[in-house]
Amino acid sequence: MATATAFDVTAIRADFPILGTEVHGTPLVYLDNAATTQKPRAVLQALQEYYASSNANVHRGVHYLSGKATDLFEDARARIGRFIGAADPREVIFTRNATEGINLVAQAWGRANVGAGDEVLISAMEHHSNIVPWQMLCEEKGATLRVIPMFDSGELDMDAYARLLSPRTRIVAVSALSNALGTVNPVEQITRAAHEAGAIVLVDGAQAAYHMPVDVGAIGCDFFVLTGHKLYGPTGIGVLYGRAAILDAMPPWQGGGDMISSVTFERSTWNVLPYKFEAGTPHIAGAVGLGAAVDYIGAIGMDRIQAHERELLAYGTEALRQVPGLTLIGTAPRKASILSFVMDGIHPHDLGTIVDREGVAIRTGHHCAQPVMDRLGIPATARASLAMYNTREEIDALVAALHKARKVFG
Repeated sequence: MATATAFDVTAIRADFPILGTEVHGTPLVYLDNAATTQKPRAVLQALQEYYASSNANVHRGVHYLSGKATDLFEDARARIGRFIGAADPREVIFTRNATEGINLVAQAWGRANVGAGDEVLISAMEHHSNIVPWQMLCEEKGATLRVIPMFDSGELDMDAYARLLSPRTRIVAVSALSNALGTVNPVEQITRAAHEAGAIVLVDGAQAAYHMPVDVGAIGCDFFVLTGHKLYGPTGIGVLYGRAAILDAMPPWQGGGDMISSVTFERSTWNVLPYKFEAGTPHIAGAVGLGAAVDYIGAIGMDRIQAHERELLAYGTEALRQVPGLTLIGTAPRKASILSFVMDGIHPHDLGTIVDREGVAIRTGHHCAQPVMDRLGIPATARASLAMYNTREEIDALVAALHKARKVFG
């Protein structure tokens, strides 16, 4: 396995079996990482080993396998907590994905703390997962959803943000990194300002967690969510980080096994953190696999990964700018390796189909960010999103495929 002694992209690629796949008779060029990343052997092996030698339910058994599975599950929680800078493993709640984490906060914290006349503040570049739960909460409670505007470049208008904050603001929920534009938002600054106004902060880190180091303590946020499948881990597993004092004060969201301390027909009492928010049998293998994923990233070094992706972003930005009729969407000075674009006279869906024939996988559509498209006056974009295992040669393959598309459409 590749290690932090050097960033050897060839060695890293060898860790990902799927990258050896051929598509339509040509080597796969996988540039859809913002939708999901591929999985290294370390993760695949962790999943197989868990099911082959450790499979049992956690927390509830006195037999050997249950104890072993519980140890693996809780050890993964601790490793993931260290990966994001959590002060205590109890602050790490396992969820299905980032979306479930946001919904948990909106329902458990929001229902108890947001009322008529209050305001919830999000940004203009949010993924639907960080819009819809707050809309539902505001509609239920008679609260108002406010939106931080953005400039054409894809940067947030921070002066407008400062004006929007008020004593009525209960929570600010904002993405650390836009999945549609690649913009890196100043979440530390956003958090400080929100706290000064008396509001708490949720940071959606679904995209950021695989592009850059995360330290929830340095950010200062009250909640942070991520999803395993974008972090080189399994699908169906995610994390909600929450400050222990806030989580302790929140009511549970879902009821069932393992989130209780006692149950009678008259009343129930709740388990301690983190189990109060983990009703039912969890995705044990998913947690183990996500633990393996963060170990894999740690062995390489997130700083090295980030540096490699920055170089790819610079190379890809310049290469795409040379394609006739292509316009990049999202040009903020601080951005990660996401390249969204449109081409004159070619619908993004047609573009995606043509480049797929050349073995190049990109994403087309609104990327679950329809308000972003509406703000920019476009129906959709094509998006090439880069990860640690991508190369300059793969960007060249994308550019060649785009030139072919240009010829097809004249």
